[in-house]
Amino acid sequence: MIVGVPKEVKVREGRVAIVPGGVKVLSQAGHKVLLQKSAGLGEGIGDEAYLRAGAEIVSTAEEVWQRSEMIMKVKEPIAQEYPLMRPGQILYTFLHLAAVPDLAHALMERGVRAIGYETIELADGSLPLLKPMSEVAGRAAVQVGARCLEKHSGGKGLLLGGVPGVHRGRVVIIGAGAVGINAAKIAIGLGAELTILDINQNRLEYLDDIFGSRISTLMSNPENIAKTIPRADLLIGGVLVTGAKAPCLVSRQLVKMMEPGSAIVDVAIDQGGSIETIRPTTHDEPTYEEEGVIHYGVTNIPGSVPQTSTYALTNVTLSYALELAGKGLQRALRENPALRKGLNVFDGSITYEAVASALSLQFKRYAA
Repeated sequence: MIVGVPKEVKVREGRVAIVPGGVKVLSQAGHKVLLQKSAGLGEGIGDEAYLRAGAEIVSTAEEVWQRSEMIMKVKEPIAQEYPLMRPGQILYTFLHLAAVPDLAHALMERGVRAIGYETIELADGSLPLLKPMSEVAGRAAVQVGARCLEKHSGGKGLLLGGVPGVHRGRVVIIGAGAVGINAAKIAIGLGAELTILDINQNRLEYLDDIFGSRISTLMSNPENIAKTIPRADLLIGGVLVTGAKAPCLVSRQLVKMMEPGSAIVDVAIDQGGSIETIRPTTHDEPTYEEEGVIHYGVTNIPGSVPQTSTYALTNVTLSYALELAGKGLQRALRENPALRKGLNVFDGSITYEAVASALSLQFKRYAA
């Protein structure tokens, strides 16, 4: 199979969908990898390394898309890439379609067969391709939140860990999945006062076991959210409903009750966000102030640390790419139930039910 890797075009997206080691594995399996010139430079990998691994370097994204049977990307295509997509082409990338209706319609109209990293799901319910990026985003969320609290960033001028004789910053995390637990590790490491909310009692018990008295755990419900949010110096949203639009859990009224100069980082923004006042931003203009609170809504947080993120992501995407390239899409989907759950669009139809529901589109189950 001819596998194409275009350069990412989202603002300041430094990641790349494959590293030279992955090129070598695909090449040794008999596949051809087309890589757009300079696709790896954001991560620090030059074209020469890819050439040595067996890739063919091509000058333009148009050529990559035109010649490739399968496209591997990191982030979802944006509008300038829609015309490049071809009928029957496999697209293997993060999609987040519940929050990007224009892309969903473009994929349907162009007959693309799209597999979303974020909905590939193992039998135990875990999301192996989403997990490493959630880990990165959760850890980075505390870092950027701490910067948002600095006075020159518009924040209240608070150090999360405090110093002796001065109160520590109060961090509230909604969602105790991969984002939440990794955000908790960094917040605890910085010395913040931490409260984490989740709807899963077993998850809260697990967090209590590993973190003990260093955190407070609360069941996530309207009453507890209403009690904790006004006290938060930094609020981190880490809620995920696989494939679906994120539920709005924090109202504008609650945001108004936060102290001026507090900060919000909503990692769920990829799926629409869980805070009423959040909206997508970019690494060029990452924050804005609303209701006196600094909001950070960057939709590709891991793109700011591409050396870490690229390897973390490609460690888990390569095996599925090998299956797709070696078996072809339909056989790979038939033989691998986890990969089959990753199928979001097939030949003009939405094949992931939560996406169809979020976009009010007809759902058509893929017949393996």
